[in-house]
Amino acid sequence: MKKPTKAQKRGGKPKKHYKVRNWKEYNEALVNRGRIEFWITDEALRLWQEQKKTGKRGKPKLYSNLAIETALLLREVFHLPLRQVEGFLASILLKMGSVRKAPDYSTLSLRAGTLNVSVRVRTPRSEVLHIVVDSTGAKVYGEGEWKVRQHGWSKRRTWKKVHLGIDEATGDILLGEVTGNDIADCEMLEPLLTQVPTETRIDQVSADGAFDRRMCYDALRKRNVKHIAIPPQRGARIWQHGNTKEEKLPRDQNLRRIRTVGREKWKAESKYHRRSLAETTMFRLKTIFTDKVRARKGAVQRVELLLRAKALNLMTTLGMPESYIVA
Repeated sequence: MKKPTKAQKRGGKPKKHYKVRNWKEYNEALVNRGRIEFWITDEALRLWQEQKKTGKRGKPKLYSNLAIETALLLREVFHLPLRQVEGFLASILLKMGSVRKAPDYSTLSLRAGTLNVSVRVRTPRSEVLHIVVDSTGAKVYGEGEWKVRQHGWSKRRTWKKVHLGIDEATGDILLGEVTGNDIADCEMLEPLLTQVPTETRIDQVSADGAFDRRMCYDALRKRNVKHIAIPPQRGARIWQHGNTKEEKLPRDQNLRRIRTVGREKWKAESKYHRRSLAETTMFRLKTIFTDKVRARKGAVQRVELLLRAKALNLMTTLGMPESYIVA
């Protein structure tokens, strides 16, 4: 007879165990993440230099934005300082037999803050979207965990916030923005939604209780979002009386349903549990790229963090694990 687990002794549910069904394909995808030809595409090589006729005054730049973005993607994926990126890329181009030159580290540093990074890499789906929204922190500078455990945080500990919107069906990061740690999560919902094309229909948005604000519901109403899975905070009150002739508020309907069936059942009905995808994505971002930012200028920090989101999207195109619960 098996001994009861700690969770069973406490009266909780036993921990679920998973196995990967497509391990062979997923293992190959993990290997392909390290292939240089995956990160330096034929399109990047073809458009390595900026086109002569840009429509702007002045001499065209030696390297296109795509070339600078490719070099900085290599930096994030392989965790290299800028000088090592220059040498690494130069040797790769030489091995490939290309006559193109690698941008030097000072060019990369100057051009990084001018890039306009789009985190989305796959063609948007024609189906309606279920977007999961969440935020996480990236440390600009500060002590390591050992020092924090021993002596606590110092006053110089500073963070950047990364706000992401994730496609519930594919796990792709569709929306991304970076702010200071003085910006609340709820303030960034409307700016994130503006990144979704107006012709794209958003069926549902799921977010945690930090987004239980009027500004968030107003932003979702403007985009005609049909289903809103934002749990009202405990002890919340109805905003609008039930007998009013005005349009019913989704937030009040959620609160009434929670009072009727309970919070756990409401989460299952509304597919709120799918919000865990956002937490999984945040974990993968920090595991692969660390939770620290190397740049010191705000514009470059933004590009650095958005490039990590784009690199993660590129990795998922190679293949993702298909797991199932072990009985």
